[in-house]
Amino acid sequence: MRFKTKMIPLAGAIALMLAGSAFAQEVIVKLGHVAPMSGGQAHYGRDNANGAILAVEDLNAKGITIGGKKVKFELLTEDDAADPKQGTAVAQKLVDAKVNGIIGHLNSGTTIPASKIYNDAGIPQISPSATNPKYTQQGYKGAFRVVANDGQLGGTLGRYAIDTLKAKQIAVIDDRSAYGQGVAQEFVKGAKAKLPGVKIMQQYTNDKATDFNAILTSIKGKKPDVVFFGGMDNVGGPMLRQMKQLGIDAKFMGGDGICTTELIKLAGDGLRDNQVVCAEAGGVTGAQEKDMEKFVERYKKRFNMDVQLYAPYVYDAVMVMATAMQKAGSAEPKKYLPELAKIKYDGVTGLIAFDSKGDIKDGSLTLFTYKEGKKEKIAVVK
Repeated sequence: MRFKTKMIPLAGAIALMLAGSAFAQEVIVKLGHVAPMSGGQAHYGRDNANGAILAVEDLNAKGITIGGKKVKFELLTEDDAADPKQGTAVAQKLVDAKVNGIIGHLNSGTTIPASKIYNDAGIPQISPSATNPKYTQQGYKGAFRVVANDGQLGGTLGRYAIDTLKAKQIAVIDDRSAYGQGVAQEFVKGAKAKLPGVKIMQQYTNDKATDFNAILTSIKGKKPDVVFFGGMDNVGGPMLRQMKQLGIDAKFMGGDGICTTELIKLAGDGLRDNQVVCAEAGGVTGAQEKDMEKFVERYKKRFNMDVQLYAPYVYDAVMVMATAMQKAGSAEPKKYLPELAKIKYDGVTGLIAFDSKGDIKDGSLTLFTYKEGKKEKIAVVK
């Protein structure tokens, strides 16, 4: 029995061959992203992940090429639960998956131990939110961050407490995390540099605490002008509630960890107008504000939620890494790392360029307060 074979026109055959060739040339570039996707800081993690998702979607929509080959970016998101042990475990998992680069981690406490694993594997890492100075002081050539560090952030808040709030008595509470300790120490340094005689009392809690009565009762007797908290909003919010219950009438200050829209819900009626002064690592002015507004609108339309805090920095971190790969003509870590180190990228959050340690150059900060249930900008400072 004979079978009839279907003849494909020559033009059609050539088209199929070309399509197959193009498909074969498409390169998959895997980016690892790590943040707490569970636990008390999961809202931060989702915000970070969304920023990475939006960036990858934009890159793939553009159909960019690296080294003459079309690439498709894939995002591998892992949950470190803001726990150092889990952070190192997922770091090794991503190394084993042979990712081309890392965006993360969110917390300093997970970023720092994980950075050794990435460094040993030769994989570049850009943190969009880890601010502890130690991260970039380890001598790892592939460690970068796109936000100002605690030295800038905590120091600025310390100076603000003395210069603007005229504080003479200050209570400092930190959650003993790498981030909380770091930003609190720098706050104290900044305040003492401005007013050597300032009286500072220090107390400690943890990043999962909910009861602060003993700490706050001790503080109340000293009648502080300012209470500075080194930690995140899931602890800072309840602390504000209990400050109100105990009648502590003091300004409440903190770093970017408390500087979120979620703080409004977490603090509830414990949040008085203009009571809080917090600083976000980063800040845009002038024409850049329009770009940030557009990003915020796009983000809300895509995810049906507001930007919490770090999503724009995550977005820029992904774009910076992709741009370095394009400039190098390769997604291989050792080949694009030199381009990443000397990058100059005009992002949503401003101009991104790194110093010799991997810290962002000329990192700006934005001071915020809360008024009538809304987060309100005070000023952008260097």
